[in-house]
Amino acid sequence: MLDILRLRVQQGGRTLPFPGGDVGLPERFRGLPVLDQTRRGDLQPAPSALVTSSPDGRPALDVGACLFCPEEAVSGPAGTVSFTRDYRLSSSTREGLCSTGGEIELARALAESSRRLFGRSLRLRSVVAGSCGGCEAELVALGNVVFDLARFGVQFVASPRHADGIVITGAYSRNMRYAVESTYEATPVPRLVIAVGACTIAGGPFRGSSEVGHSALTDIPVDLYVAGCPPHPLTLLDGLLRLLGQLPPERVPSRPAGANEG
Repeated sequence: MLDILRLRVQQGGRTLPFPGGDVGLPERFRGLPVLDQTRRGDLQPAPSALVTSSPDGRPALDVGACLFCPEEAVSGPAGTVSFTRDYRLSSSTREGLCSTGGEIELARALAESSRRLFGRSLRLRSVVAGSCGGCEAELVALGNVVFDLARFGVQFVASPRHADGIVITGAYSRNMRYAVESTYEATPVPRLVIAVGACTIAGGPFRGSSEVGHSALTDIPVDLYVAGCPPHPLTLLDGLLRLLGQLPPERVPSRPAGANEG
C-alpha cells in the first residue's frame, strides 16, 4: 500500500489545466480547417461537403460537414484547404460554422437566466442516433481523470427525465428519429440540445443517403453545435464551457497560428 501511495505522489496530477495552460496536442492533430484562395490546383476536396459556396457565390468552408480526414487537405479550384491545430470548433448556430475563409463564430453563452439555472449543475442525457461509436468514445473520455468534466458541474445521467438537456450523436437516421424525438420530449423544460459530430450536424459520410438526407437535425432546436469527426474531448469541453458562460466570447480567426498543410 505504501508503494502505491508513493507512486501516486510521484505521478502528480493528471488532470489537464483547462481552461488555460498547455494542453499538449500532438503534431498530427487536425483542428480547424482553413481555406487559402490564393493557392489553387486541379484536384477537388473529397470526400465530404467541406468546400461549399457562400451566398454571394464565393468558395466557402462548412466546418460542420468536415470529416477531418487527409483527403480533405488538398488543393482544388476553390483554393487550398489545410488543417490548423485549433480545437475550438463549436458554435451556437449552424451558420456560425460556415465562412469563406474557415473562421467560425464560437458558441455564445446562454441567457443570464439560463446560466443561473444550468451554470453550476448541468445534467445531460446522451442519445446515439445511428453512430460509428467515435463521438461516444470521446464523450466517455470526458469523464476520465485527464479531462474530468464533473469538475465543471456537468454530468451524464441515465434518464432524460433527470436531465437538463440531451447530447445527440450519430447521423439521425430515419429509424432513430422516433427515439430522439421521444427523448427530447421526455426532458423537462427548459432543456438544452447539443449536436455533436459531423454526422449529427450535416449527415457526415452518409450525407445524401435516403436514410439520412442532407441535414441531420431539422425539427429539434439546437443550442450548441460541436464539429468534429469525432470531436476531441477538448473541443467538447470548450463548447460546453462557452455555452455556460465560463469562457469569454470570441471568434476564431481565419488563419490561426500553427497551421498544418495536411
